[in-house]
Amino acid sequence: MLRIAVLVSGGGTNLQAIIDSIERGKKGQTGLSGLLDKDKERTASEICGSMEEGVINDTQIAVVISNNSDAYALKRAELCGIKSRCISPKSFQDRAEFNRALLEALLEEKVDLIVLAGFLVVIPPEIVEAFPDRIINIHPSLIPAFCGKGYYGLHVHEGVLRKGARVSGATVHFVDSGTDTGPIIMQKCVYVRDDDTAQTLQRRIMEQAEWKLLPGAIDLMAHDRIRVSDNVVKIAR
Repeated sequence: MLRIAVLVSGGGTNLQAIIDSIERGKKGQTGLSGLLDKDKERTASEICGSMEEGVINDTQIAVVISNNSDAYALKRAELCGIKSRCISPKSFQDRAEFNRALLEALLEEKVDLIVLAGFLVVIPPEIVEAFPDRIINIHPSLIPAFCGKGYYGLHVHEGVLRKGARVSGATVHFVDSGTDTGPIIMQKCVYVRDDDTAQTLQRRIMEQAEWKLLPGAIDLMAHDRIRVSDNVVKIAR
């Protein structure tokens, strides 16, 4: 059973997608790893992107952590009986103290995987080093486009529209010491419409891509399907 920590700063829509996907798995639905065994032709990204909804098998959420005491994600966790904690930089004298407290909390929960689901705090090097290839993030664009410093939340989609891009999407990737620079696990394209606003594009990318890719990557990790070599992900079938 894979034990995960979900780190989130806001409303927790991606957290809810993870919770719902785990519940579907408990009811006997098949996650991405199982589907890969049945479909030898398509890639993991293709299969995951075509799923009607996310499914995660053999996984439990050990803790939800937020840096924001007002984050609705904490309420979502409470409603589902999931342990939650608020660890805010504002509660510590300096960032080093906060970093130590966050690392200690993750080690205390004995988590196997850290999932960043809209966590607007830079992950410090000591946590990256303590969890090598065990931290994943969902980013609302097709990395390496519209990513890096300043590209978060609606800023990503505003950038897409300013550039006149015809396609966007989402990327689930490992976290390293850079910003959106870790090895890419899976991606899914979402077409940009002529009448899109940043808000409508954001919502459609969440529904069509993020809420499928993030559960899919967690399911792959739960079944030891992912290997990283020379900063490139290989998914075992």
